[in-house]
Amino acid sequence: MVEGIRARRPAEELQALAARGASELRSLADGEASAYEVVAWVARNFATEAAAVACSMADAVLPHVVAQSLPGVDVLFLDTGYHFAKTYETRDLVASALDVRIVDVLPEQTVAEQDAEFGARLFERDPNLCCARRKVAPLHASLAGYEVWFTGVRRDEAPTRTNTPLVDWDERNGLVKVNPLAAWSFDELLDYAGAFGVPVNDLLGQGYPSIGCEPCTKPVAAGEDPRSGRWAGLSKTECGLHL
Repeated sequence: MVEGIRARRPAEELQALAARGASELRSLADGEASAYEVVAWVARNFATEAAAVACSMADAVLPHVVAQSLPGVDVLFLDTGYHFAKTYETRDLVASALDVRIVDVLPEQTVAEQDAEFGARLFERDPNLCCARRKVAPLHASLAGYEVWFTGVRRDEAPTRTNTPLVDWDERNGLVKVNPLAAWSFDELLDYAGAFGVPVNDLLGQGYPSIGCEPCTKPVAAGEDPRSGRWAGLSKTECGLHL
């Protein structure tokens, strides 16, 4: 388990807090809350050590936004063993450039150990099982040490994400889930990164608007669904972290 907060508030209390936050942040006088307002709400209601930021290292916009109100926050990087070299480079840049603590979240098995048990290239034969073992299960175990987690999910990424709320109760993981950038566009994300000098994965400028594991991610043509390069040719559209 990641070294986060050791004693969480009861699930019922956290669930009620999530409901109250969702109501407050969507009923502001000028409309839905901004990303900074969402993070400020978290900072008022949670200790820094109770919060975690999930980051795929496509960019560091979310960690940068969160760290303004929660300096030193844990940033969870799911190290599947299959990432692009550029993704690891971005992780190292984030660790040195931002006021956050990078936590590498590892699966129970190395790639070699998984290959020995299930056969090589499991991601081709059963991508759901591969994601479950290398992403979903490790994240679930890591989140047990926190009360709230931030994700970079945006509504414009895919039809499956169009109704993403700013704050929600994550029943599967048993904690509050916050999506401060839900209303942002891809261009707004890049504009923010440029304005504040936030690290960005070089692959974003090479036709990869959504970056996952190297064997399962292909470049996307201009105008195509940003996530169409993920598990291209398969019916799979989500890794399972946000279902």
